[in-house]
Amino acid sequence: METCDRCNADMENTTERTQEEITISGNPAKPQGEDGEMMLKRMNESHSAVTCWALEHWQIAPDDEILDIGCGGGATLKRMSEKVTTGHLTGVDYSPVSVETSLETNRQDVESGKMKVLEGSVESLPFADDTFDKITTVESFYFWPAPQENLKEVRRVLKPGGTFVLVADTYNKEGLDPKTLENIYRFHLFTPTREEFQELFEKAGFEDIQIHIKEGTDWICVEGKK
Repeated sequence: METCDRCNADMENTTERTQEEITISGNPAKPQGEDGEMMLKRMNESHSAVTCWALEHWQIAPDDEILDIGCGGGATLKRMSEKVTTGHLTGVDYSPVSVETSLETNRQDVESGKMKVLEGSVESLPFADDTFDKITTVESFYFWPAPQENLKEVRRVLKPGGTFVLVADTYNKEGLDPKTLENIYRFHLFTPTREEFQELFEKAGFEDIQIHIKEGTDWICVEGKK
């Protein structure tokens, strides 16, 4: 199942039509309302496999300063927190519902000062230059308003030598499932090809770019260094 197919499985005890209504009402691009909260909690589970796979390409150090852009329901932050002991994690999302859900998911780390979650946009990240050792975004690049310029903004707040990892479970290629294509059009998802991802990262100024594809899936993980 692909990105928004997963969104459509929000509640086990609802009909397929109701699940679809929840997704549309909840708004995957910018989660809102009670439906958005339900959708985010479901995504915390449904995005687990692709996130775990992508993070295998990353060596998280105990003292890393890490940023998660479009942190959604907060599951990626929680997973990375298991490996960060003396460092710090930050989540940012432009949806107030996502911020609140991430705070709820990571309440203990937030209260201890190990993590903070802020409302903000990738268009203008509320951080100084060269702030983070590592930056990631999981299943959010589809909705970035100006992908090429936004990638430059990501690079700005990354430390020299730091790594940015972009994770998506759908990219543009031959043989995509009709349901996946339907969701791409319905939710206006930005889904570059592998070659287009390479070009986007190069134009944004990233170096040592690596692109990982999970065999038998539509998953993609793009790494770039500053």
